[in-house]
Amino acid sequence: MILENKTGNNPTQPYTRGDLIPLLQEIQDRAGYLSAESIREVAELLQISENDVYGVASFYTQFHFNAPGRHTIKICLGTACHVRNGEKLLEALERELNIKPGETTSDGLFDLQRVACLGCCALAPVMQIDDQIYGRVTSSRLKKILEGYA
Repeated sequence: MILENKTGNNPTQPYTRGDLIPLLQEIQDRAGYLSAESIREVAELLQISENDVYGVASFYTQFHFNAPGRHTIKICLGTACHVRNGEKLLEALERELNIKPGETTSDGLFDLQRVACLGCCALAPVMQIDDQIYGRVTSSRLKKILEGYA
C-alpha cells in the first residue's frame, strides 16, 4: 500500500473524498508521478471509482501519470517564445526524443513538458533542462545541448 495511514492530528479518522487532492499530492511528492496502482489504491481508500480519481487528477496540470526522467525538459510556449518559433522547437524536441509532452523517453533520461511561460521572454525561444535555462535555442543548437546530457 502506498499510503499506510492518515497523517495529521487524528490518524484514526477515516479518509473522505475531501482528502483526494492531498493524497494525490502526497503520492506524487513521494514517487514523482501517479501510477495506475496508486490511482487504484486511492480509489479503494476513498471508496470512489478509479475514473473519479483519474478525472480529478487529470484536471490539474500539477499531476503527472508517467515516471519522470532523470532530466526534465520544459519548453516555453508563452507569447514571446511562440512568436519566435517555440512551437517548432517543441516539434524538433519531439522528433529528437521520440516523445510528446507529458511522456518520458524509453531510456528514462528525459521527460518533456510544455509550459506557458518561463519568464525569460528576452531570450525567446527558451528551454529549461532541470534548473538550467537555455535561450535563443535553435534546432541545431538543440542537438548540442541534448548531447551534453547523454
